[in-house]
Formats: sequence, C-alpha cells, structure tokens
Amino acid sequence: MGERTGGVRIAADGLGIKGPRGWAVRGVFVDAGPGSLVAVEGPSGSGRTCLLLALTGRMKISEGTAGVGDARLPKQMAAVRGVSALAHVPGVTDLDPALTVGEHLWERALLQQRFGASLRGLLRPRAERAAEAGQRVDAALEAAGLDLEALPKGPRTAVRDLERLEALRLSIALALIGEPRLLGVDDTDLKLSEGEREEVWALLRSLAEAGTTVVAVCSEAPEGAVTVSPKRSNQEPVAEGDEADQGEGRADALAETGRA
Repeated sequence: MGERTGGVRIAADGLGIKGPRGWAVRGVFVDAGPGSLVAVEGPSGSGRTCLLLALTGRMKISEGTAGVGDARLPKQMAAVRGVSALAHVPGVTDLDPALTVGEHLWERALLQQRFGASLRGLLRPRAERAAEAGQRVDAALEAAGLDLEALPKGPRTAVRDLERLEALRLSIALALIGEPRLLGVDDTDLKLSEGEREEVWALLRSLAEAGTTVVAVCSEAPEGAVTVSPKRSNQEPVAEGDEADQGEGRADALAETGRA
C-alpha cells in the first residue's frame, strides 16, 4: 500500500453517549498510543458498538472529551472519519451475499480511487490507476491474511459461500484498502471457535504492530491489549433500550460512512 503516516493516539476522558432511551455508555476513559490494539470488552447490549462508532467518528458523544490523533470529538467527526475505517459492523459494513469476493474488492478499490484520491491522481492514465488499484487490493489481502486461491472458486467465490472467519478477513481487507490510520472492528469473536479467535487476535496484533491503531469489540479481551469497558461499576445501568439505540447508531454510522 501507499506510504503510511502511522496510527493515531486515542484519548477519552469521561466519554458518554446518550440515546433517546438513556445512556448507552458513560464514564469511559481511554489512553492508547499510536499502533495500539484496543479491546472494547463487554457483553452484547452493553454499548460496546456505540463506543466503537463514537471513537471512529460515526456517533456523536454526549459528554466528556475525546481525541483521535489531532482531531477532537465531537466537533471534528469528519476528520476522524477521514483517517478511520470500519469492518464487520452489522448494518454498516455488511457484505452483499450475492456478490463475489473479487467484485467486493474491485468495487472498494474503485470507490477509493474516486473519492479518496486527489484530482491529480484521477487525471493519471487509466492503466496506471488500474495497476495502483490492484496493488492496494493485493496489499490489503496480504495484511488481512486472506488467500484468494484457497477459496472454493478463488476470487469468483460468492460471499454467501465464505466461512465466518473468511468473511471477517474479507471485511478487514476491504477496510484496509483505504489505508486507514485507525481500524475499528465489531463482533471480533462472535461465533468463532477458540482457535479461530486466536487467529483473529494474531491478525489484529500484526496490523497494530505494522502501525495501524486497532479498536476491536469483543466479549473477552486478549492478553496484552489495552482493555476498555463501556460499562463501569460506578456507572448508571444501561437502559433497556440500549439495543435499539445501537440500531439507530448503526443507521447514523451508515449515513456518515457514505459521506466520508
């Protein structure tokens, strides 16, 4: 991929997110340097997805302060979206089961060129732009550990035919095509075997070691990660409507992702 400028530092002091039915998360503190692996640990419904969306600039915080790199939240959400990408977030980054793996990758590469490149870059010869898109895809696949040749029909494999771990790797690869400085991954360990979870954490550690700051939602944080809980012991209980609030947040995030 292109030249990286390194990951971003994430710092939050008393961060809170309030929805129509009450607080989704409150009293969250984060201090993670560039290239950190941050695990947002908690059970489903604890507000962990809301926190992920907030830290990546897709959901507005209601109280406290937060900084992602040089950007401050909530005033500079667009700047945070510009350096971050999401993977495996239900309702936001869903894969189209009817499309093939290759179609997903090529579509994302073309979108990145169209909306992420400078005007000068768009004026380059088509063959040169196609070659660069191919290099981005290859680098993202390698970083995500997804071997197309190992799939049943190679790049022509339909998403519906992917194993759960393969689909997660594809979602991460798609996010990496944009060369984000901050990568957010939801439901990291959902319905995976113990061995598959170890593979995923090894992948995310490798991305962090390569310089990308990674924030991953999970039910149990791995050893060595910066662990953040969206629900503190001295915090008010999460409202019963938290799941609904998260659904609204995902819808908002989808709109913001489309604009970014």
